[in-house]
Amino acid sequence: MGEQEILYSTSGRVATITLNRPHRMNSISETLPMNLQAAVERANDDDTIHVIVLTGAGNGFCSGWDLKEFAEKPRPVLGSQNMPWDPIIDYRYMNKATECFMSLWRSLKPVIAKVHGFAIAGGSDIALCCDIVVMADDAKIGYPPARIWGCPTTFMWAHRVGLAWAKRILLTGDVLDAKTAVDIKLINQAVPKAQLGSVVDALALRIATVPKNQLAMQKLVINQTFEDMGLRNTQRLATFFDGVSRHSPEGIAWKERVERIGVKRAITERDTDGAPTAKL
Repeated sequence: MGEQEILYSTSGRVATITLNRPHRMNSISETLPMNLQAAVERANDDDTIHVIVLTGAGNGFCSGWDLKEFAEKPRPVLGSQNMPWDPIIDYRYMNKATECFMSLWRSLKPVIAKVHGFAIAGGSDIALCCDIVVMADDAKIGYPPARIWGCPTTFMWAHRVGLAWAKRILLTGDVLDAKTAVDIKLINQAVPKAQLGSVVDALALRIATVPKNQLAMQKLVINQTFEDMGLRNTQRLATFFDGVSRHSPEGIAWKERVERIGVKRAITERDTDGAPTAKL
């Protein structure tokens, strides 16, 4: 397991997994999904552990995929092939990454996401795979790449908030504050930033008093309800479309602009009405 990107610790019946790339806002590297899955499996293999807490080092939870690596650098790079592109090459990696994120969903030990700062783009994919999401009240969550260059591969949005709000969020790419995320039932709870640690600790300790087999049974039955609604089929389509979005004419044009002006400015343009990206 890549200890530099993922930290793992235990205290009693609680395992804590920390996304540990604070110098890049805990952005997702090529290997982070696999290292995250390895940490989840480590907790599941430890018979003393009842519950997992997932958090991020530094100022936020996770800012999504590392666009410094995957958008600013010229093709070919991971996620941006030379044209004509092979969609199956893209799908193989992105499906593998999605399955790694879904290890949180499949984990027989419940997972609490402790979100501070931001859970944006691929970071929201990770957070929403967790069983319970608790956010600091000043934190943000959303999927801005829905505007261009992305489709949420775990696609938990519709399953969590329903048709109306999933469309409102993904047809605009708007980012939500924690209060709104609670109001639309995207997440479980928003608490003052100073209390985030103590609230999550208390919740984890409460869950840890339940036998592991009871926790697994409840989680498996609840998850099955959503899997019967076609969750995996939705994810398969979303993962394919994520690749299409990065190799569409607009996706190619946006990546070329990122290479010219840098990812920070290009993201600001992407998210601003009337900016050059909005005309693509």
